Amino acid sequence: MLDNNIKTQLQAYFEKIVSPIVLTATVDTSENSAQMLELLNEVAELSDKITVSTNGQSTNIPSFTVSKVGEVSRIAFSGLPMGHEMTSFILAILQSSGYPPKVEQDIIERIRGIEGKLHFQTFISLSCHNCPDVVQALNLMAVLNPNIEHEMIDGALFQGLVDQHEIMAVPTVIMNGAVFGQGRMTVEEIVTKLDTNSPQKDAAKLNAKDGFDMLIIGGGPAGAAASIYAARKGIRTGIVAERFGGQVMDTMGIENFISVQETQGPKLVQALEQHVKSYEVDIMNLQRANGLRKTDDGFEVDLVNGAILKSKSIILSTGARWREMNVPGEQEYRNKGVAYCPHCDGPLFKGKRVAVIGGGNSGVEAAIDLAGIVSHVTLIEFDSKLRADAVLQTKLNSLSNITVIKSALTKEVLGDGAKVHGLRYQDRENNTEHTVELEGIFVQIGLLPNTDWLKGTVELSKYGEIMVDHKGATSMPGVFAAGDCTTVPYKQIIIAMGDGAKVSLAAFDYLIRSSVVEPEKALAA
Repeated sequence: MLDNNIKTQLQAYFEKIVSPIVLTATVDTSENSAQMLELLNEVAELSDKITVSTNGQSTNIPSFTVSKVGEVSRIAFSGLPMGHEMTSFILAILQSSGYPPKVEQDIIERIRGIEGKLHFQTFISLSCHNCPDVVQALNLMAVLNPNIEHEMIDGALFQGLVDQHEIMAVPTVIMNGAVFGQGRMTVEEIVTKLDTNSPQKDAAKLNAKDGFDMLIIGGGPAGAAASIYAARKGIRTGIVAERFGGQVMDTMGIENFISVQETQGPKLVQALEQHVKSYEVDIMNLQRANGLRKTDDGFEVDLVNGAILKSKSIILSTGARWREMNVPGEQEYRNKGVAYCPHCDGPLFKGKRVAVIGGGNSGVEAAIDLAGIVSHVTLIEFDSKLRADAVLQTKLNSLSNITVIKSALTKEVLGDGAKVHGLRYQDRENNTEHTVELEGIFVQIGLLPNTDWLKGTVELSKYGEIMVDHKGATSMPGVFAAGDCTTVPYKQIIIAMGDGAKVSLAAFDYLIRSSVVEPEKALAA
């Protein structure tokens, strides 16, 4: 099951095991159980500190637990942790053995301070690139706090549990039987969500900070690049990010980042964060701005938690989010059949009927990918023609289980109150309305800039983008903007990075010029 290269790598990792580990499996005579035992035995052969037991008593078969020998297990894997989840498995072994996690001490102490018995279950798909972050975060919490248990569940393997909990998006986290959260979550986000006093604590810490020379709002590629260029100038630099990495965290395949032939969004974000942290940049993660104003000595930025940050200059790099259909039923059935990441959630719709909304590259790529998983895909495009690249359209047309409907206006998402069962659209050529029976809808119709909070503050285009000049300056002197939230064309990662570097230099130039007192004013003083 594991090739020789992987085995060699794992042997090197397992040299870091501190205390002996036991992998306790619950199996039967099925092929899935046989594959799991094969995996566990191959792993155990790579270290004399790992043993395998088949005395598991779980109701989920096949499954296994990871624990230090002699201790009660608090980490479980229901399903084979292959693909993206292999890293989760290896980290569970190392951390359970006592190997120290790479987490800030403040987070460790907060985890250890959580009270009450908490049983987490994370439903994942092996193709989901956001799922491992959640699995690894909750596994770590289970290692550090004896009150916490966590189980990874492969939704494709345990369809009965998926139906029982009405799981229609991954990752979905269940805590003590109720939905705790959906989508990618870091350990910091999970701990903050569990700590009801966290917003007040954060606000107090943020209010106590000294003013910045340059404050960057947004932690995507543009914001990260801007912070590096600013910090290299030796000025006090800060980043306010609702989620460091932004939408890049949701991007699976990246093949057009020059000098890197192929990478993945989370991997690129990790490298970005490491680069930013190599400089003296104050990263204020999980914080959202909702106000900006000019003051006598610079600017003030209001945060949702009530904190106020001060800075001499501002860079706006808030990025963009998935554009929604804005039709009845979309919000009601979000994560109950309405999804925005076909790569993550596609496996949950195996053998079912789905629709893809949007005929651009993203929509056509989604339809092609889903066609190999679901029973049928209906691609719905508002325009009279598809806008995807010709090579993608050729591939699309070669697949027998895809139907393309053009000149169609999506009108309503239909469901039974619990999940989606259809979609209603209008034929724009004759205004007749039609219904498509299905179980899932994947929305792929572009992006919207995250600039709603800036209306009336800086000039925005009719599309909500921040109007900028060739240096990234906005209509408010001292405030600059970069990346997907601006009028700069071609929303690409590499363009956002270059944009961030450019406006950081422009903002630094502004700081230099604004600090110089004109001779006439100096004499008058």
